[in-house]
Parts: sequence; C-alpha cells; structure tokens
Amino acid sequence: MIEAREPIIVEFPLRGEWLSPNTPGTTIPSHGTDQLGTRYAYDFIQVDWKRTGWPAYGVSLLQYLLFGVSLNDYYCWGQDVYAPCDGIVIQAEDGYEERARTNLFSDISNAYKNAHYFDPKKDDVQSVAGNYIIMKCNDNVYAACVHLQTGSIQVTVGQDVKKGEVIGRVGHSGNSFAPHLHFQLMDSSDIATANGLPCAFEQYEVFQDGEWKKVVNAIPTNKDRIRFGS
Repeated sequence: MIEAREPIIVEFPLRGEWLSPNTPGTTIPSHGTDQLGTRYAYDFIQVDWKRTGWPAYGVSLLQYLLFGVSLNDYYCWGQDVYAPCDGIVIQAEDGYEERARTNLFSDISNAYKNAHYFDPKKDDVQSVAGNYIIMKCNDNVYAACVHLQTGSIQVTVGQDVKKGEVIGRVGHSGNSFAPHLHFQLMDSSDIATANGLPCAFEQYEVFQDGEWKKVVNAIPTNKDRIRFGS
C-alpha cells in the first residue's frame, strides 16, 4: 500500500529502557492487520532483562498464570508518555476504566473478540483504544498514543503541545493484553478509518555487545533493548 514511502521521523514518546514486542521493524503489518491505522504501529513495554523470558511484571510466571497480575506489578504502568512532535491535540478521550488485574485467558478472549468482530461503523472506538490522545503533527500526519492510564491525560482538544511535553501515562485501558503504550502514525484523525503511516524515531540507544550505541532515524526490532532520555 505505502511501503515505498520514507518513514516519518518523530521523537521517541517514552523515557528509560523499553522493548517493542510488536514493531514494523520486524513484521508489517506489525499487528497483523491494516485496520484502525495499525499497519506500522508499535507496542512498548518495560521488562526485567535479567529474568528468563524478559517478563514485564514483578511476580512469578506461576502467579501470572493462576491469579493474574495487579497493574501495580507491571514495570511500565503509570510511566509518563511524551508528545512525539510539535502539534495540536485533535482528540483526548479519558475516563475508560482499566481492569484492575491482567488475566491471561480473559485478556486473550477480549483481544480475539475485538480483532475479529469489531465493526468501526457501529462499535465504540474506545472499546479498543481505551483512553487515547491524537495529535496533528503535520498535514495528513496524526500521532496516536493509545491504552493510556485512566485519569492520566494532561492535554485538552485544541491545545498546542511541544515535542517532549508530558501528555499522559502508560495504561491498560481498552483492548490491552497488558499495560503498554501503543503508538502509531496515521493519515487521518479518525482511528476507525485511518491508514497507518511508516514511522521512525529520530534517535535512541540500543544495547549491543555490552554497551549502549546511539542510532538515528531508526526503527527498533522486537529483540532490541532500547532507551531514550536517560
């Protein structure tokens, strides 16, 4: 569709160390679909790099499987989200309640239902996106930060925002398997009908061969240990 287009460069929307389990640096479409502008979308989580399997939570795998995990036990939940560009806030939807705990089986069921039965013509986008912010970066370029923490959105519609300004916090609202930031660029402010746009980050660091190495205008893979602003 738009594979030949050069990626649009924006600032990394988080601070600290992150992993992108779903990224266009590994697979396109990164989320297995072109719907809802997700063709080139990223998911970002924080993990314990020293534990087997790089878990995103501070409890045991057995506890996760048997009882689920409280949102407070996820490393990234509540982390600040930053504006990836100078722009204007087009949409800022808050108030969608997060589930207090993750649960493997109910979360998989919820994700399957939304992936296969969501109808953009009649279903509420918030049931998938949860709490979200859409910014207009340039003509026909819109940035979406999705699944934000309930009550965390710090901007309002029509507000001018500068790149690097805190706009919300990482959450678990909507169709979220676990706390994470879903980030994407689109050609429209309407998530239900938008096409995804390719996106790269103007700079960040990758941990390779025991040291941090700076990269510019790059797209992380799903194995990269990356950091920014620390």
